[in-house]
Amino acid sequence: MPLKPAESVFTAPIAATGLIGGFVAAQETGIRPLGGVLLAAAGGYAGRTWLARKGPATASALGAIYVLGFGLSHPLAKKIGAWPSVLTVAGLSAAASWALSDRA
Repeated sequence: MPLKPAESVFTAPIAATGLIGGFVAAQETGIRPLGGVLLAAAGGYAGRTWLARKGPATASALGAIYVLGFGLSHPLAKKIGAWPSVLTVAGLSAAASWALSDRA
């Protein structure tokens, strides 16, 4: 199955889906690495668009936001709960993707 050209992919929903989908997969199956695979696949797919559209600096920044969101969701979950935490970091990652890549 061929992929869409990188420049034509809207990445905000992909970033959110990667974070939410990875959480759901890990939680529902009990197989945490499966969640990591989904997280990485979505991040890689979005990352190719960030790189093609905006270059390595923006792609690196958005990739860092995505990965930091994943990492920060764990301690945040202890304060506000798992779902609110995941939805918060997914929303922030999607907003950054839209602002820095998709909006243009």
